[in-house]
Amino acid sequence: MVYRQIRRFIRARSRVVVSIVQPVLWIILFGMGMGGVFNFSDPMIDQFIRQQFGGLDYVTFLATGIISMSIFIGSFISGVSVIFDKQFGFLKETLVAPSPRALVLLGRAVGDSIVILLNSMIIIALSFLIAKGLRIEGVPVAVAYGFLLSIGFSSLGIAIATKMNSMEGFQMLMNLLIMPLQFLSGIFFPLQRMPEWMQLIARANPLTYAVDGIRYWLTGVSEFDPLLDIMLLSVLSLVFIVVAIIAFEKATIED
Repeated sequence: MVYRQIRRFIRARSRVVVSIVQPVLWIILFGMGMGGVFNFSDPMIDQFIRQQFGGLDYVTFLATGIISMSIFIGSFISGVSVIFDKQFGFLKETLVAPSPRALVLLGRAVGDSIVILLNSMIIIALSFLIAKGLRIEGVPVAVAYGFLLSIGFSSLGIAIATKMNSMEGFQMLMNLLIMPLQFLSGIFFPLQRMPEWMQLIARANPLTYAVDGIRYWLTGVSEFDPLLDIMLLSVLSLVFIVVAIIAFEKATIED
């Protein structure tokens, strides 16, 4: 199942290209555009603005967030392959196969996560050409955070997809969930600058801790203790995996 998910992604060349180009365009167009807004000729004002982003320029701040966002979105929407398999009968064969369903589920999630991480490593490499403040020594640990983020949300996406039959319905639900999650995670702006009620929601958002952890290891800047980031991200990813296993175990051929 792991090999199948990887092969399926590689064969979809347009998907590979878009999943790399789109995040890079976010960093270049949005990052440099907004970076110009935050760029002042007065050194004191410029220093004050940088302090709001942990001492980083906005392009570097955003780049780490976009890396996290690309992993998150790619993982979450990967559940659409379950609906595709439903429509073409492959899922039915999977459900009646002698292999434990938990292993099938994990194979899907791990396969999707490997593909998305390989993709994200290319995005990270390209980000070094755009953002000035990234640290290459932090890349391995940032990728580890990315794996936890990916396998957690891949599992959650699969769990949701097992209950749906329409690709359009799944994509609409994903869009509805993705927008608030990404804006309430510190991808685009620091949590400390949000209204208090938004900060409370952001602290309950699993994506927040992935963004913070990846940003810390790539720049040295974080809003939370990195140990707290990895602990909460690990626990939440495990919870999502368990939820997905339960949903997959309960799935029937008629679904």
